Amino acid sequence: MLRIALPNKGRLAVETRELFEDAGLDLRAQSDRALTASLGGEFEALFVRAQDIPEFVADGAADVGVTGWDLVCESSRPLDMLVDLGFGRCRLVVAARDEMEVASVEMLPATTRVATAFPRLTRRYFEERGVAPEVVPMSGAAEIAPHLGIADVIVDLTSTGSTLRVNGLREIVTVLESTARLIATPGPRPAPKARALDELVAALTSVLRARGKRYVMANVPRARLDRVRNVLPGLNGPTVVDILNGGDLVAVHAVVSVDAIFRTIADLKALGAEGILVTRIERLMP
Repeated sequence: MLRIALPNKGRLAVETRELFEDAGLDLRAQSDRALTASLGGEFEALFVRAQDIPEFVADGAADVGVTGWDLVCESSRPLDMLVDLGFGRCRLVVAARDEMEVASVEMLPATTRVATAFPRLTRRYFEERGVAPEVVPMSGAAEIAPHLGIADVIVDLTSTGSTLRVNGLREIVTVLESTARLIATPGPRPAPKARALDELVAALTSVLRARGKRYVMANVPRARLDRVRNVLPGLNGPTVVDILNGGDLVAVHAVVSVDAIFRTIADLKALGAEGILVTRIERLMP
């Protein structure tokens, strides 16, 4: 059985659960507070704190896990990144008080104190640039540190930067861009677990590949198929199917990006298409 460490709370947990359910891996726990859940015969989920997942996977308590890339990098454990899941997007940034006239980290005074919940990443980032501020580890809410006189600068996560601005802080530079990732221990594993892991990766990536895509079907004049190919390129060109008693019409099917749907429908109608149907795609295998 492949053991998968998953976040136990927060937005990351919600989006992870949605992804697994869309992939056909419904989390069947005995209660809302259960620490484990079945994902079917081959998989078992372990619910733990997102920041602990790199340690669980690296130490072998779980075979794979889902957590933020920022937490993986902060752990400094040797782990393989299998899939970028795309959600949980944020940035780890250096931010200073508005009144500090610094445009880069190299301009920070030697006496600068930096508050952060990411001390390893912070020290590494500054050391690589020849800067050696005093790093003040915090468990969270680093943006309050300058107001309390604990630090002049922070290194913290942000999505839009609005929380920083509300607290009188200004971004200087981005240290790291992060999203949720599927991670695993490097090296070989027993054949049954290797097969289960391959199947897990295929299932999750098929859902991610389908997001932002739509399946378009339409009946179009056979005489205009050459022009239809320009409107519906699809993954490998549109699928063309003869229609029983369709006369001069044939059915064309194709996968289209969601941001192109409006223009695609307008172009199809201009070519004389009929019976246009657009549906969502749950999974898309290459």
